[in-house]
Amino acid sequence: MNPEPNSVQSSTDAPSTLTPREIVGELDRYIIGQEAAKRAVAIALRNRWRRQQVAPELRDEIAPKNIILIGPTGVGKTEIARRLARLAGAPFVKVEASKYTEVGYVGRDVESMVRDLMEVGVGLVREEEKARVQVRARQAAEERLLDLLLPGDPPPVPAPGAEPAEPGEDSRSRTREQLRRLLRTGQLDSRTVELETVERQSPMLEIFSSSGIEEMDINFKDMFGNLVGKKKKLRRVTLPEATELLTEQEAQKLIDMDRVVRDARQRVQSGGIIFLDEIDKIAGREAGGHGPDVSREGVQRDLLPIVEGSTVTTKYGQVKTDHILFIASGAFHATKVSDLIPELQGRFPIRVELQPLGAAEFSRILTEPKNSLSCSTRSSSPRRG
Repeated sequence: MNPEPNSVQSSTDAPSTLTPREIVGELDRYIIGQEAAKRAVAIALRNRWRRQQVAPELRDEIAPKNIILIGPTGVGKTEIARRLARLAGAPFVKVEASKYTEVGYVGRDVESMVRDLMEVGVGLVREEEKARVQVRARQAAEERLLDLLLPGDPPPVPAPGAEPAEPGEDSRSRTREQLRRLLRTGQLDSRTVELETVERQSPMLEIFSSSGIEEMDINFKDMFGNLVGKKKKLRRVTLPEATELLTEQEAQKLIDMDRVVRDARQRVQSGGIIFLDEIDKIAGREAGGHGPDVSREGVQRDLLPIVEGSTVTTKYGQVKTDHILFIASGAFHATKVSDLIPELQGRFPIRVELQPLGAAEFSRILTEPKNSLSCSTRSSSPRRG
């Protein structure tokens, strides 16, 4: 079965048919101005597709061109990266560089951004698979719901040449089909059934460590989750709600999670986008090696191998960061890009300065984009004569 038209999978092939100019045109529907930034990310997206067209032995030699967007708050830096990821159907995660600390200090480890991206990738592929098996899952859910409405074993199918079914069995089949028709037409929506649901019990546990805090959290959750097991609970719900719950359960049975994880890892490694916001907050070198910003340069050095290309351990296996696209941004009103350590500067070869917005741009933002305030007002207002 083909996926639904609005599923994420339908957008993953967009870069293969869009030129950089057409990608900019798509971004123009949501973002006013900032032409230089839109051109830079459009070329980066197109180059990722071009990399997939070369011989496999050459793909690893083509590194992504990471980008730094420089501009004040509110000019569209985050929106440009988010819309680009949505256009490409790529896993996308936004992180704030100022939330990370150097190894040895209490705080988030920089590798956690890759683990977050992998979680997004798995969720993205899982939703696509769910859309693909939705029809089969709903059919199976309907059969289970009919079993609840008409308890008892279904009539056996007679073998060729066997005696015909008893009159009672034929009557049961007719009753089942009548219930099916009433269920599909919504005439039974007010009825309720008792449904068994599964709740996974996880103990509350926090781990504090200077290294691998997220990874330890993953291991303990998995270990204790398996020990505690799953708790079953009976709920009385209406038929529409029961249909959704049963469809969800049947979809989970039909989804091959091993394949989901494998596809998600491939998509993250070849098409993932990490948006590093507020990178200017970790720029600059410490004076005296003490104070509240003592780990700024250390964060940069911890970030460097992730951007250059390394292997990060996640709950879904090893993830390589060699071809993840990093888009950094910052106001840089108190610092300069040159205040970053030279090695990290070299991993962001493309730098784009975004222009501040004026009254004319704010007026256009309210009226022109597809999701602007005026468009929402027009769509919600009643039509006249």
